[in-house]
Amino acid sequence: MASLDTVSLTILLGAVLVLAGIMSSLVALRFGAPLLLVFLLVGMLAGESGPGGIRFDDVRTTYTVGAMALALILFDGGLRTRLQTIRSVLAPAGLLATVGVLLTAALTAPVAKFTLGIGWIEALLFGAVVASTDAAAVFLLVHSRGLRLRPRVGATLEVESATNDPFAVFLAIILVEILQVGDRTWTAIALTLGEQAIVGAVMGLVGGRIMVWVLNRLGLPQGLHAPFVTTAALVVFGIAAVLHGSGFLAAYLAGLVVGNNPTRAHNTVIVFLDAATWLAQIVMFVLLGLLVWPQRLPLSAGPALLIALALMLVARPAAVFLCLAPFRFSWREKLFVSWVGLRGAVGIFLASIPLLVGLKQAQLYFDVAFVVVLVSLLVQGWTITVAARRLHVALPRTDRVAHRVELDLPGQLAQELVGYAVETNSPYLRRGIIPSWAKPTLVVRDEGVLTAAEAGAIHHGDYIYVLAPPEKAQALDRFFLDMPPPAAPDPRLLGDFFVSAGVTLGALAEIYGLPVLPEDATLTLAEDFFRRLGHPPQVGDTLALGPVALIAHKVANDRVTDVGLQLAAPEPVVVVPKSPLRRLRAALRKARANLGRRK
Repeated sequence: MASLDTVSLTILLGAVLVLAGIMSSLVALRFGAPLLLVFLLVGMLAGESGPGGIRFDDVRTTYTVGAMALALILFDGGLRTRLQTIRSVLAPAGLLATVGVLLTAALTAPVAKFTLGIGWIEALLFGAVVASTDAAAVFLLVHSRGLRLRPRVGATLEVESATNDPFAVFLAIILVEILQVGDRTWTAIALTLGEQAIVGAVMGLVGGRIMVWVLNRLGLPQGLHAPFVTTAALVVFGIAAVLHGSGFLAAYLAGLVVGNNPTRAHNTVIVFLDAATWLAQIVMFVLLGLLVWPQRLPLSAGPALLIALALMLVARPAAVFLCLAPFRFSWREKLFVSWVGLRGAVGIFLASIPLLVGLKQAQLYFDVAFVVVLVSLLVQGWTITVAARRLHVALPRTDRVAHRVELDLPGQLAQELVGYAVETNSPYLRRGIIPSWAKPTLVVRDEGVLTAAEAGAIHHGDYIYVLAPPEKAQALDRFFLDMPPPAAPDPRLLGDFFVSAGVTLGALAEIYGLPVLPEDATLTLAEDFFRRLGHPPQVGDTLALGPVALIAHKVANDRVTDVGLQLAAPEPVVVVPKSPLRRLRAALRKARANLGRRK
């Protein structure tokens, strides 16, 4: 009976931890506390030295759970990353994730050597353990404090944080092997790195393509798509690791492939992975907290604080400024990227490897890494928003969180059902604009379900559901939620977007962030065509409005009735001829074109 009671208590503890995970989001949003810190403290309190009194020293289980959790977190990160984001910051983020990690480890090593009195290889291992950043902690703090990072800065941090973990893991494992079996040549290290990267990349890309094929071609029972993807991500990780590749790189690339291809039940997979990664992080963080003995921490607190300060104030900034030197980042942006490099779960996870393999002074690695992570989360974590505002790399988030419903439609991949609540101040009621690729289908009014034709005019309090391509669903937020004008037009809202010529210039300016004079805001598109053309419009006539081209799509009774929008073509380069007469004609043509744009 005692064993049954133990199982029951274990189930109870697990259930309480899940509930704590659900409620902890409120704590994090209210106080801006990194969830990692919350769960580490929960683990410490539940441990043998805390009120919980649980004796736990199973490093193998902790490492196994940590590896699975990290694989799921990286897969989820790849699933949410758009290829356009990676392409725009691939070079700077790639340097930070590889050379930056190596430089951070190398610059932290001397401080670790002289404060802890250890050898150079051990010191470099300390540097490698704390060299990578924690993406979950960074972006939870940024979003919970209502900040909107500049696109290039945010994308660089996102891609770096998602891709530097595999390199940090590789560096730590190589150094552990050197400490165990002796020195290794640079050729052997390079070959191992190449093998890890190639095998991991191949397995990730192939595994991702197989997942997409299974989701779209095989009729999995309803509800099994998300568990399949989650399990398949761990299978890809495991196969890559068994084949001596980087399982973490494979998991990230598999998520990238799945997330950038149309698949069935995409939204269901996203929601399920949200829950799975939350649970994985809860379990990993609590187990890492259980391994900590608070009585031992004061013994290494002094050296650990010096290492943490050197990491935050010297090693990370130096690595960032050197890696970003070839790119056009301002000194403010570089300084912010340096400060926002929070240490997190990966550092403590890597510190458990020496414990797992039984290295000499293994407990010292774990204790020092734990203190470094705590200092990083406490100091950098609670000052990240102040740094963002002082360095002018973020703007206050004035846009509202999108309460959008997305429903997959079995049998096809081209359309999904997207729903919004129409509130009193909804831009949809104010502007009356909706993209041509979004088709109103259902309206929920007074707890009744109506077709779009039965509902007629939309009123506040309604819930409207439209059919839209999945890749454009997020772009619909701008039509139903109050949001600030974008810095540049969203390509997802152009190309095949047609609007009535009765729409005002001011309404388009709100959606696209276009340059419209205040006195012109009430003009309709039809009136703008008539004013600027100076002759009866014809189908195909084009007007430039900032970076957007307005095209007369339909004309009736010498008046434009429908207008198409697309990104304006770049201005052609004018080659100045040698003939004076031709030079004069070219100058006149250019002057007329400039005058037309000003009008």
